[in-house]
Amino acid sequence: MRNFKNNFRRNRYNNHTERNSLKNDNGGKIINNLQNGSNFIRKNSGRNNHNAPKLIEKYSSLAREALSNGDKILSENYYQHAEHFIRVLGDKDSISNKNQISKEKIKVESELIEEKNDQNQKKIDSFDAEKSEQLATTENWLIQILKHSI
Repeated sequence: MRNFKNNFRRNRYNNHTERNSLKNDNGGKIINNLQNGSNFIRKNSGRNNHNAPKLIEKYSSLAREALSNGDKILSENYYQHAEHFIRVLGDKDSISNKNQISKEKIKVESELIEEKNDQNQKKIDSFDAEKSEQLATTENWLIQILKHSI
């Protein structure tokens, strides 16, 4: 049995020239750019983040229990787990606050734009009314001139 032929057939269409790029499930390239200065934000930051308050309480109680049993190392380990989920919860809250602030900002901006549009429409309406009055007075003036000239 010669596995090397099967391996060659399986991999012969892969392009190994770019070692830093990966492919996603759809075949599109995912550029691996985790260099210094990149703005990497994890979209789904973990599996149990919706249970973060429960996990904080769990690891804190385990740390207290380990400390009461005299195991300082295990206690510190559990405290580190609890601190991790405290950070996760803080990140989640900050993201939701940013989203809420951006929604409020968009709402305020749309209200300002609507107010400006209303003011502009009032100006246009007053200008149209003024012009129509001027036109009417001009027409009346022309009619009077024509009546006097006849």
